Formats: sequence, C-alpha cells, structure tokens
Amino acid sequence: MKALVLAPFHPPTLAALRDLMPVDYESWTETRQLQHPEELGLRIQRERITHLIIEADFVFEELFQSATDLRFVGVCRAALNHVDLDAATQHGVLVVNTPGRNARAVAEHALGLMLALARRIPYLDGYLKSGRWEDPVEGYVNHRGTELEGHTLGIIGLGAVGRILAKLANAFDMNVLAYDPYAGAEGNRRDNALFVPLDQLLQQSNFLSLHAPATPETTGMIGPDQLAALPTGAFLINTAFYEMVREDALVQALATDKLAGAALDVHETHPISPASPLLNLPNVILTPHVAGATEGTVRRHSQMILQDIQRHLQGKKPLNLANPKAWQTLVS
Repeated sequence: MKALVLAPFHPPTLAALRDLMPVDYESWTETRQLQHPEELGLRIQRERITHLIIEADFVFEELFQSATDLRFVGVCRAALNHVDLDAATQHGVLVVNTPGRNARAVAEHALGLMLALARRIPYLDGYLKSGRWEDPVEGYVNHRGTELEGHTLGIIGLGAVGRILAKLANAFDMNVLAYDPYAGAEGNRRDNALFVPLDQLLQQSNFLSLHAPATPETTGMIGPDQLAALPTGAFLINTAFYEMVREDALVQALATDKLAGAALDVHETHPISPASPLLNLPNVILTPHVAGATEGTVRRHSQMILQDIQRHLQGKKPLNLANPKAWQTLVS
C-alpha cells in the first residue's frame, strides 16, 4: 500500500497516516499546480499507489483506466464535481468526501462580514489610515454603526453552515429566520431559526445571508424583485456561490441605497475582474473566496479522511462514502 496526498493535510494527521503506509505528500497549495489527470493515472500505476487524497485535482475516467492498483480516493471537499464517480465505481475504487469540513469557518466568516458591514469597519480603517480623522467628534456624528441585537437575520439554506450561523446569531440576540424547503417545514424551528416562506423572510430581514447549494433552483434566486422586497437599508452577505445573486440587480440596489451594503466572498471570476462594478462601490466588502480557508478546515478534512482510510483498512464501510455501489461490489 502507498498513499499520494495532493491536498493540504494537518501535520499530526499526516504522521498518523504514515504509520499506516508510505506517503508522498505534495499539497497543491505548496506546489501551486494541479496534476494532469492522465499523467497522474500513469504515475499512480507506476508507483503502485493505492490511496489518493485530493482537494482541487481532477480525477476522471482516464485516471481510473490507468491506475489499476488504486483502491481509495479521498476528496478533501464536500463537492464531487471534479471526480468521475461512475468511473470510480466501475473500477472498484471507493470515493469518500468531507461534508461540513469548512462549515464553522464559513459561518464565522459570514458573521465577521455582518459585523464589518454593520460597523463599517473596512471604511473606518481606511478613513483613519488615510489621515481623514481630523475632528475628534466626527465619528460620533457621521460614522455611527448598527448593532446586531434586535435585528433580523434571514438565512437562505439551513445546511451545515446556515445552522452554525443561526446559533452564532442567537448569541447576539438576533431574530433568525430561515428559508430551506429541504431542511424543515414552515413554522418549525431548528437551531434557533424559524422556517418561514421566502417572501416573508425577505420582507423582514435586516441582514440576508446566503448559504444554499448551487442548483438550477437557486441560480439567479436573488434578483430585482427579491432585493426590492428587503427592507430599505438591509445588508446582503453571499458566501454561497456567485450565480445565486443577479449582479446587475445587486449593483443597482447598492447604488440607489436600497441596500445599505453587501459583502461577497464569491465572484464571477477568480481573481475578480478589474472591470467589476463592485470594486467601485463604497458600501461593498469583498474577500477573495476565503470563507472556508482556515487551519481548522484542514484539520477537520484531514481527520475525516484518515478515519475513513482506517475503516477501509479494517474492512469497515467508510462513513462518508460517495459511491456506495463500489462498496457493495467489494463486499459481495
């Protein structure tokens, strides 16, 4: 047995993996490059690699065709759109992922963006550092912020991230509403959030935070009508996916002060285009798609992958198995 780790991995967990088998560690965050799928397959076969751990690399049919010794692929993400699950199953390779690995990180980032918007923290930092703070009392007159307490947070998508954010918001004594037809029935509560219809959530939310998955149903979900339904002076936070919000409608709402501000961690391109109109709006906070980028996220996905490798070696079904048919074939 041998493992090839192409994802960032928590050092103590990497050491524990090395106790199980030889490991080559080549995180893409250190090499700054992704592997060519066909060449990677040939390498896996040449070096008799049985366990492959990835985060951003692509694992397609040609890899499974070449890598006949491969038995396990660990994906350090929840999303699996860069892995050919059908091909993995056909070749008897187990694929596990790491759902919820960055939920805490994204929820805390969303909360941080809410606070930054409410208290205008980035603007005030620039105001001071640029030498514009000349009148000692101007801040009390022209730069008053908004407290979270007593305001309503609307969360669209009450999955792992949304549930943590709801709990965090409760600590600030916020009223939390949620819209997620797959997570709970209207009128019920979960993790301090009350499930309500979308139109009610929009009409009552002073802060709107988006945490729904990317689906045809959620793409373009927040457009002109939805932004118009928000209270004047509301704030929008998007750490979900760029296409969930119509950018033209968002820019219009911000430029006309319908929205007091917006904070976005997801963008049309990475890096963001220099021509983006969002760059010139003073009431917008932008972060470079880093909501889930924490040491805690790396530690969690490393531990989840190691646990499932241990189970695999013990002949037990992995906890986060993405292609159960491969397991059924293995044990039949």
